Amino acid sequence: MEKKKLSLKEIGIPKLIIIFMCGILLIILSFPSLFSGGDKKNNTISEVSNVPTTTSAASYEEEMEARLKEALMKVEGIGNVEVMITLKSSKESVTLKDTPYSQESLDESDSSGGERKSTTIDKKEETVLQNSGTGGSTPYVIKELEPEIEGVLVIAQGGGSQTIIGEIVGAVEVLFDVPAHKIKVMKMNSN
Repeated sequence: MEKKKLSLKEIGIPKLIIIFMCGILLIILSFPSLFSGGDKKNNTISEVSNVPTTTSAASYEEEMEARLKEALMKVEGIGNVEVMITLKSSKESVTLKDTPYSQESLDESDSSGGERKSTTIDKKEETVLQNSGTGGSTPYVIKELEPEIEGVLVIAQGGGSQTIIGEIVGAVEVLFDVPAHKIKVMKMNSN
């Protein structure tokens, strides 16, 4: 028996699209917890640090400030601390999108030997809706992204020491994934 190699031309674009869509469907079915209302595991700060989901950016900001202040006050040499955090944006919900796709190809030849190839691609994006208990419909949210932190200001009693400043900057970088140039540590007034 002779093995025959298949080429893309023999398979055809429509069949490749069907195979691709079947692959995506298998992936989705392999991870049902991603699309069910059950136990969701999102890679957000609230899941990683067990912070309850908050309703506004201001309350999220206040909660992060309080947690950072509490952690820093436990470190030797830092002393009393005040913290201010600024956010780039508010909480964002990512909805599931349905993108139906169709492609139509047309090859024409005329009697004088001219050829014309035409391809039409139709792609639409629609938000998937789910029925709510009140008879209405709402977008199906697949994940919620916590606000991104823009900058952090820390005013500490030990903020005059370069060692303490380095420790505070390192801690904030690790906790909030904020670059060092967006973290400012200052010495607290002794009054």
